[in-house]
Amino acid sequence: MFLAILLLSAAGFTVLTTEFVIVGLLPAIARDLEVSIPQAGLLVTLFAFTVAAFGPFLTAYFARFERRRLFISILVIFGVANTVAALAPNIWVMAVARLLPALGLPVFWALASETAVDIVGPDHAGRAIEKIGFGIVCATVFGIPVGTLVGDAWGWRMAFTILAVVALLKALLLWRFLPATRLHLKQVSLRSQFGILRSPLMLGHVLLSILIFSGMFTAYTYLADILERLAGFNGTVVGWCLMAFGAVGLLGNALGGRMVDRQPLIASMVFCAFMIPALVAVMPNINSWPGLAAALAVWGITQAALFLVSHVRLMKVAPQAPAFAASLNIAGANLGIGLGAVIGGRVIDSVGLTGLGFAAAALILMSILLAMALMTTDSKTVTA
Repeated sequence: MFLAILLLSAAGFTVLTTEFVIVGLLPAIARDLEVSIPQAGLLVTLFAFTVAAFGPFLTAYFARFERRRLFISILVIFGVANTVAALAPNIWVMAVARLLPALGLPVFWALASETAVDIVGPDHAGRAIEKIGFGIVCATVFGIPVGTLVGDAWGWRMAFTILAVVALLKALLLWRFLPATRLHLKQVSLRSQFGILRSPLMLGHVLLSILIFSGMFTAYTYLADILERLAGFNGTVVGWCLMAFGAVGLLGNALGGRMVDRQPLIASMVFCAFMIPALVAVMPNINSWPGLAAALAVWGITQAALFLVSHVRLMKVAPQAPAFAASLNIAGANLGIGLGAVIGGRVIDSVGLTGLGFAAAALILMSILLAMALMTTDSKTVTA
């Protein structure tokens, strides 16, 4: 079973790297395809909104399929899509290349998470998803920054070419070593899965994910541009900065996995509270190495933690349909990612890059207020 989780974690690395590698390549893509940074940022929005719109429905439908074949098929789609991205002659073909993997990501992430929880049991959901989430953190530690470094050295198209090859190799590994069996314990009807949407508490938790990810990606989408234009770093230094940002996320992933099993909403508020000063501190310290490093470190830790905390938080709200609940978090998170990219682009157009940290911090503050309201609602429900 450990091998199964390890393989899914490795596949998750490729899946999430495909979504987020564009963050480090955005300036180069914009220059090569002759569009503005905010226009290139819409590629992030397209991917995220596609996940948000189709993720829950696709996850609910494909939950009945044999997992080994399903996961292999998704990785093959990612390989093809990354090949198209590497060859894209314009922004429109690039948009199609981003659309295809966006359909597979929520299915993979939600069902891989459910598979991991089935292996260890619901009481240790945080620890299980921490192991799956390790692949996601590695995507930010190595995938995104290495993609940035590759793009700086050989061009952004080479980064997508390498991703295509890696996706197909992971598909071969799953075909060879992943057991051909469904590891989840029971089938849940489509009606039962969609029934959890009638819960106001569930909808509140989805809204919380939307707010948190909107706040994070209002600034994170344009982090490479901030480091290039405001800090004056070249592409190589930006790549190493993004690697350091992801590396500290390993600590955030571990902390989040331990805190979320005890009290998901409190864990959300704690990490959001630490993220706010980090976001605000980036711009004032943009020309100070120690200050900028400290701000990015706290931001990186809290961001990685909130990825995991948000995911487990939704699964714990609906233990009767954990995969569908996970897909709702993925949908909410990606809606937030898309909104964050749009909001960040508007902030850049209106007040410039220097306003991103404050706009992001305002959204994270709103997340804390909503989490407090959800705690009150949850306690009343328990009392009743």
